[in-house]
Amino acid sequence: MTLNIGIDEIEKKLFKREKQFDEVLSENRKLVRFCSNAIKALHAHDLKDAKANLNQAEKGLKALSKNYDEFPSHLDHVYQEYSEACIVLSVIESRKIPSYVDLKVPEIPFILGLLDATGELKREMYQSLRHRKKKDAEFYFTMMEEIYDCLLPLRFSNSILPDFRRKQDVARIQIEQARGELL
Repeated sequence: MTLNIGIDEIEKKLFKREKQFDEVLSENRKLVRFCSNAIKALHAHDLKDAKANLNQAEKGLKALSKNYDEFPSHLDHVYQEYSEACIVLSVIESRKIPSYVDLKVPEIPFILGLLDATGELKREMYQSLRHRKKKDAEFYFTMMEEIYDCLLPLRFSNSILPDFRRKQDVARIQIEQARGELL
C-alpha cells in the first residue's frame, strides 16, 4: 500500500524553496562584498568607486527583495551592510544621516547598520586627525555621538531587536576611545 498524502507535492515545493535559498545565499555574498568595497573606497575618499559599488548592491537588493518574506534573516545582514555603507557615504558627502525610509531598507537592519557606522566614522575621525583636520574630526565624532544618543532610548529584548545591545555597547566603547583621542 502506498500512502497518497501529498509528499510528492511537498517535495517539489521544498526543492523550489531550496533553489531560492541557494540563490539568496549566493547573491548575499556578492552584495556584502559590494558594500565592503564601497566602505574601503570611502576611506580612500574615492566616492566614485564607492557609489558604483553601492549602486551594484542596490540593484542586487532590489532583485532579492522578492525573497525577503521567505528568508528575512539572510537578507537582513545585506540590508545592514548596505545601510552602514550608505550612512557613511552620506555623512562624508552630505554631512547628514539618511533615514531608513530614504534608503528603502527595513527598520532593524537599518538600526544595526547605523550602530556599525559609528566604527567607520571613528576611522574617518582618525584619518582627519592624521591630516590635521581637527574640525572634520570633531564633526565625525559629533555624528558618532548623535547616532548613539538617538538610539539610547531603545530598550527591547534580543528577540525583538537582535544583537542591538551588543552593538550599542561596542559603539559606546568606540565613542569613549575616540573622545580620548580627540582630546
